Amino acid sequence: MTKLNIPQHFYLWLLLIMVSACSTNHGRYQQKHDSTPTRIPNASELHNATPRAEEHSRGGNKHYQVFGKHYQVLNTAENFSQTGTASWYGRKFHGHLTSNGEIYDMYAMSAAHKNLPLPTYLKVVNNSNGKSVIVRVNDRGPFHQSRIIDLSYSAAYKLDMLRTGTANVTISAINDFSTAGLAQLEDNTPRFNDTAAQITTLPTSAVSTVTQVIATDKTIPKIPTLLVSSPVKSQYIQVFASQSHAQATKLAKTLAKQYQKNAQIEEKNGIFRVLVGPIESNDELKRLLLMIKDNGHPKAFIRK
Repeated sequence: MTKLNIPQHFYLWLLLIMVSACSTNHGRYQQKHDSTPTRIPNASELHNATPRAEEHSRGGNKHYQVFGKHYQVLNTAENFSQTGTASWYGRKFHGHLTSNGEIYDMYAMSAAHKNLPLPTYLKVVNNSNGKSVIVRVNDRGPFHQSRIIDLSYSAAYKLDMLRTGTANVTISAINDFSTAGLAQLEDNTPRFNDTAAQITTLPTSAVSTVTQVIATDKTIPKIPTLLVSSPVKSQYIQVFASQSHAQATKLAKTLAKQYQKNAQIEEKNGIFRVLVGPIESNDELKRLLLMIKDNGHPKAFIRK
């Protein structure tokens, strides 16, 4: 029998092929598909990111191309606001580099955006439930064309969007890093003058009694009433009607605090109607109506 003289390096080459065949190539990631973390965020991981003035990072701030599409990076986030679909990313990307050279931590309050300079601080509001979070943008994406932002796992958890996976959100850039500006961001309660409440004329053709509800944690102050006789162009959302003034007042205060809008109580023929407004923008009106309906008031409607 003839003995084959096979070089030793051939066996090494064969071994490498076998090892390679037993593993799946997912590029630089260990997982092919993203997955949910094994634990939920703890209390310390649910704190908002703290906005501060930062220089643009060296990495991630040049125009770039992904999947054959060119993306332009904005020079500034000043006055930036956008409404659309948010998604989130988790374990697959955890521990890997972000676009600006940092390490992605799915438990940090961070996010990815296609065009904003890195880093940028954003306030993100879930339009279906009114919950909000402040995140720091340090990555690029999402490159699914129907989505505007990818949130970290902790940010998505805080917005209560994990069950659906996506959410309709409004994102607003934070550029005021003063003490007053940051305090305003953390305070979800609208700021009113408790001693001199404003009374807004409601659009009704009949004489009515109107009381404005103040969105504070204090006892609702006694506010003078106003007889209404002339219509105005502002629009309102009627949420509730009842013969109980106490019930209407309680709901009005809740709505004012939840949506950061004035809530009005209109009384006519012994019926107390809770109205949210006035609202000038049609887009905001439709968005707010959808939020209110989704949050337990399906019979809410627009009052012109």
